[in-house]
Amino acid sequence: FVVVLKLRNYQCVLAMMFAIEEINSNPYLLPNISLGFEVHNVPNGQRRTLAALFASLSGTDYGIPNYRCTRKSVSAAVLTGPSWAISEYMGTLLDLYKFPQLTFGPFDTTLSEQGRFSSLYQVAPKDTSLTLGIVSLMLHFHWNWVGLFIIDDHKGAQILSDLRSELEKNGVCIAFVEMILAIRGSFLTTSWKNQVQILDSSANVIIIYGDTDSLLSLIVNIKQKLVTWKVWVLNSHWDHSKFDNYFLLDALHGTLIFSHHNEEINNFTNFIQTANPSKYPEDIYLHVLWHSFFNCSFLWKNCKIIDNCLPNASLGFLPGNMFDMAMSEERYNVYNAVYAVAHSLHEMIINQVQNQSLENGKEMVFLPWKIQPFLRNIQYTNPASGYMVLGSKRKLDVDYDILNFWNFPKGLQLSVKIGTFSPNLPQSQQLSLSEHMIQWPTGFIENPHSVCSESCGSGFRKTPQEGKAVCCFDCTPCPQNEISNETDMDQCMKCPESHYANTEKNHCLQKTVTFLTYDDPLGKIFTSMSLGLSSLTAFVLGIFMKHRDTPIVKANNRALSYILLITLTFCFLCPLLFIGRPNTATCILQQNTFGLLFTVALSTVLAKTVTVVMAFKVTAQGSMMRRLMISRTPNIIIPLCTTVQLLLSGIWLATSPPFVDTDAHSEHGHITVMCNKGSAIAFHGILGYLGFLALGSYLMAFLSRNLPDTFNEAKFLAFSMLVFCSVWVTFLPVYHSTKGKVMVALEVSSILASSAGILGLIFVPKCYIVLLRPERNLLHHIRDKTHSRKKKPSKHSLQVSEIKWKS
Repeated sequence: FVVVLKLRNYQCVLAMMFAIEEINSNPYLLPNISLGFEVHNVPNGQRRTLAALFASLSGTDYGIPNYRCTRKSVSAAVLTGPSWAISEYMGTLLDLYKFPQLTFGPFDTTLSEQGRFSSLYQVAPKDTSLTLGIVSLMLHFHWNWVGLFIIDDHKGAQILSDLRSELEKNGVCIAFVEMILAIRGSFLTTSWKNQVQILDSSANVIIIYGDTDSLLSLIVNIKQKLVTWKVWVLNSHWDHSKFDNYFLLDALHGTLIFSHHNEEINNFTNFIQTANPSKYPEDIYLHVLWHSFFNCSFLWKNCKIIDNCLPNASLGFLPGNMFDMAMSEERYNVYNAVYAVAHSLHEMIINQVQNQSLENGKEMVFLPWKIQPFLRNIQYTNPASGYMVLGSKRKLDVDYDILNFWNFPKGLQLSVKIGTFSPNLPQSQQLSLSEHMIQWPTGFIENPHSVCSESCGSGFRKTPQEGKAVCCFDCTPCPQNEISNETDMDQCMKCPESHYANTEKNHCLQKTVTFLTYDDPLGKIFTSMSLGLSSLTAFVLGIFMKHRDTPIVKANNRALSYILLITLTFCFLCPLLFIGRPNTATCILQQNTFGLLFTVALSTVLAKTVTVVMAFKVTAQGSMMRRLMISRTPNIIIPLCTTVQLLLSGIWLATSPPFVDTDAHSEHGHITVMCNKGSAIAFHGILGYLGFLALGSYLMAFLSRNLPDTFNEAKFLAFSMLVFCSVWVTFLPVYHSTKGKVMVALEVSSILASSAGILGLIFVPKCYIVLLRPERNLLHHIRDKTHSRKKKPSKHSLQVSEIKWKS
C-alpha cells in the first residue's frame, strides 16, 4: 500500500485496516484465507517513486528489475493514491508486469486509457454529473455571474469545456477564467494572474476545480488576503489542515463543496477511536501519533513508544480540524478498493477450485495477473449497501452530497451536509437543499447575490450592453401598450386589441367599451342643446304661423320660411342619432339624414335668395321675370337639389355604406364604438355638395346685398351661409385630427352650430320685429320710411313693395 506521508493519508490507511478486519471476520468472503497488507511511504518525484516501487517488487532495500529476492508471497494488488500523478508514475511500470493497480484518488481520464494502463482500475466514480450539479446550484440561488479557477492540465481543460457549455446553455455567464499552473512542492511561488481585477470583480461566486496539492498556492493566496466576500464552490474535500493561519476569520468559511455520496459505514468511527499502539504494535504511525499528541516517551531506534502516556488515550481526543473521524470520500474509495480485491480473489479461487485438480496435493500458485479478468467484471455490494462496479460497466451518474464548510471561529472546521444532487431523478427534483443550515461567508448577512446586472422587474425588458456578456444588460421600460409580467424578460408582450397595459406595464387590463351616451356630460349637453334649439325653432315656426298675414312674414315667400323652419327643427334633432350605442340602422341614418336635411335647408335658402333677386329684377327684366315669379319657379330648386342628394346617398349605400366600427387606440383603456363612414369619398362628396349649395346661396345673396332692405333678408342669408361655410370648413381639418368620441362630438357640434347660425341670422331679426317692434311690421310704416329716405319716391320701390305683398 503506497501513500505519501501525510496525516490525511494515514486516515486512508486506517480505512484499509478497517476493511481488511471486516473481510477477515466474514466467514462467507475468502473463508480460511486472511488478508494482509504492506504500507510504503513514497517520496515526491517520478524517479524516487519508481525506485521505491522497484524495491517493493524486489523485496530488498534497492530495486533489481525482473528479480524477486524474497520468499514472501507476492501482493495481490497495489492500491495507490490519492495523487493521480503518483498513480500515473506507478501505472506505467506496473502495467509492464500486468500487476493489478487500484487508485482511490479522483477519477482521471488519462488513467482510464486502456492502451497505456490496462492493469489500472479507478475506484472513484467519474465526474460526469459534476457540471450539472454546479449549474443547478447556480440556478437555484439565481447566480448568473461567476468566476472560474481551473487547474491547468488535461482534467481542467475538459471540465472547463463542459462547464462553459452547461453554464451558457442555462444563461449563466462567466466573469473571468483563470487557469492555475500546478507546481508541486513550490506552493508559495505561484499565484493567480490579474489579482486586483479578480478581487474587485463583481462576481461574488467563484468555482474552483482541482485538488489540494495542485491548487495549494491559490488557497494560500485567498487565505492571506482574507477574501471573505466571495462564495467558493469546490469540487471535492480539501485538506484544510494545510491552510492554517493566524487570523480569526477564515476566507473558506461558508464554502460549498460537491462530494461523491458515500454510504454510511457502521463501526468505522468506533474502529478509529479504539485504534492504539497496544492494539497494533507494528503500526509505527500510531506510535508517532501517540508521541506527538499524547506526549509519550519515544524510542527513535524502533519508532515505538516505551511508556504509557495517557490512560485510555484515543484518536477521538484529537480536534476535528486535526483528525477527522468521519468516512470521507477518499477513505470510502479505499474501503471499496479493498473489497474489490477481496471479491475478485474470492471469485478467482472458486474458479480455480472448479477447474484445477488438487489430487496431487500441491498448493495453488497465485500470480497477480490472474486476478485481472475478475477485477474487470466484478460487481458487488459492500456491507454499507453500496453497489460497486469496476471496468467499462461502471456507474457514471453518481449522486453528490453538497457540504458546507464551517470554520468560524477559526479551528471549527466542520463539513456539514446541507443538500444532495441526484442526476438520476427528474430535473425538478435533482437538487435538494436545506438553506436554513447554510452558513455563508462572513461578508454576507443574507443569501449572496452574484449578478452582472440586477434583474429587470415586471414592466421592464432587458437591453444588452454592447460588448459585454449577455448577463450584463440595462433595464428599459416596456413600450406603450406592452407588458412584461416576469423578471428578466428579453421582449415585452403586446396586449391584445381588447386590452391595454396598466400603469406599471405588468398586466393587461380589459378595455371598457365606450361611446357618446346620454349619461355623459357631453351627451347631456348635446341632448339639451338639440331639444332646446329644436323647441326654439318650433316656437319661431309658431310665431310665423300666428303672424302669417303680416308684411314681414309674407315677404320673401312665406312657404319657404315654413319649409326652412321645419327642416331646421329636424336638423336640431339630427344629433340625437349620434348619441347612444351605434348600430347599423343609426349609422346609416346619421350621415344620410344629416345630408338630406341640410340639403333641403340649403336648397330652401338658395330658393329664398333666388326669390329676392327675381323680385327686385321683375320690373327691369320685363314680363318674362314676372311670369317666372308667378309660376313659383324658385320652389322647383328644393326638389331638384334634394333629388341630387338622394342620388348621392343611394350611390353611397350601394357601394360602401356606413357600418359599426370600434376604435381601440384613440382613447387609453377604452374601446370606442362608433360609426365608420364606409366610403370616405362619398362622405366628403356630400359635404362638398352641401358646400356647393351654401356657396351658391351666398353668391346669390351677396349679389342682392345692395337692394332696398326694408323686407329684404339678402344680407342675413349671406351672413348665414358665410357662417355655415366657416363652420364646415373649420370642421374638416379638425375632424381628421381627432379620434373616438371627440370626433362624434365635433360632428354634432358642427351640425348644431351651422343650424343655429341659419336660424339665428335669418329668423331672429324678423322675430324681433314681430314680437318687440310691431309698429315696424305695418305697410304704411314701410311707405313712410321709404319716403323719409328719399326726396322723391321711386317708382321702382313702390312696385317692388306691391310685388312682394302679392307674392
